Amino acid sequence: MLQRRWCLNCVVSFVGYSYPLLQTQKRNLVNVKLKWVKDAVLDTVVSAGVQLKATSTLVSLIGSHPDFSLPVYFLSRYRGQLGLPSDLKVSTFIRRQEMRFVYEDCYVDILNRLQKLLMLTKERLLPLQTIDQLRWDLGLPYDYENKLIAKHPELFSLVKLPDDRVGVKLLVWDDCLALSHLEFRNSNLVEKKGALAFPIRFTRGFGLKKKCMEWLNEWQKLPYTSPYVDASHLDPRTDVSEKRIVGVFHELLHLTILQRMERKNVSNMRGPLAMPQRFTKAFERHPGIFYISKKGDTQTVVLREAYDRGELIEKHPLADIREKQWNELADSVEKVEHVCSLCSLAMLLGIECFRPPTSTF
Repeated sequence: MLQRRWCLNCVVSFVGYSYPLLQTQKRNLVNVKLKWVKDAVLDTVVSAGVQLKATSTLVSLIGSHPDFSLPVYFLSRYRGQLGLPSDLKVSTFIRRQEMRFVYEDCYVDILNRLQKLLMLTKERLLPLQTIDQLRWDLGLPYDYENKLIAKHPELFSLVKLPDDRVGVKLLVWDDCLALSHLEFRNSNLVEKKGALAFPIRFTRGFGLKKKCMEWLNEWQKLPYTSPYVDASHLDPRTDVSEKRIVGVFHELLHLTILQRMERKNVSNMRGPLAMPQRFTKAFERHPGIFYISKKGDTQTVVLREAYDRGELIEKHPLADIREKQWNELADSVEKVEHVCSLCSLAMLLGIECFRPPTSTF
């Protein structure tokens, strides 16, 4: 009996020594139920990831279609790939994410802006590099070469320039587009061949001497030369020529989505627009028409008439989309800063705090 017990103990000891996990597995799982606590920060991280994935997948699906458009019912088939919650309709998600898509309504308008830009130039020609610099201002899509230029061979042609750069040539002149914004707003005066005056707005407190005001009033009465007609006959030393230069700038800024443009980009247009030297001095001479902002380590020319108390009077759909994107970004940054502030406070108190990665937002 003692011998059997000793043998049994030896076996158990041998098994425990050779296979220690067997002894551990004999222990019962401790029955402890921990309370779930909501973590708003991590929920935001996950939610942002879901929205980003769904949006990226949706853009890929639409972009893979030849016409860059798909009916909503067709997109509903890809609900699984989008990873949307079961209680969220695809159509509802698209409406919520409207700021990430450019509607077809803007396509013709953007196309016309590119046409009018080329019509302003002497040769109806601009280097691709110059258009790239103006892409954001004009509201052109990132791949405008494929979506606009290549898609309309009847309108545009890519040509090789003397300096070996590639340029965009406008092939067809459209008389319907050869009407400036000022002419459109004063069509009754255009028909009567009357003098067109530019809208004037001065900063509050701007002191204008009587002599300058008299000159400005007389200058406004001078003939208006459309920016879409040949003005080579005008003497560049005259006020009539200066009014034509102001008219070109006025029209150029009206072609932009936000009615403003960096001064350096305007300067790069001197050759194609057939402008004289120091032509941008017209900005300083007409502060009631143009405003030069020096914010952001650059100079930006703003069309005064387009704004009222810092807000665009007539918002282009793309301008509205950009504003929503900016507000969304600002909200995300504010959330991150708020979390970082809480983390700093927690560190002072000796409490660990989870700091979410900023790249997620």
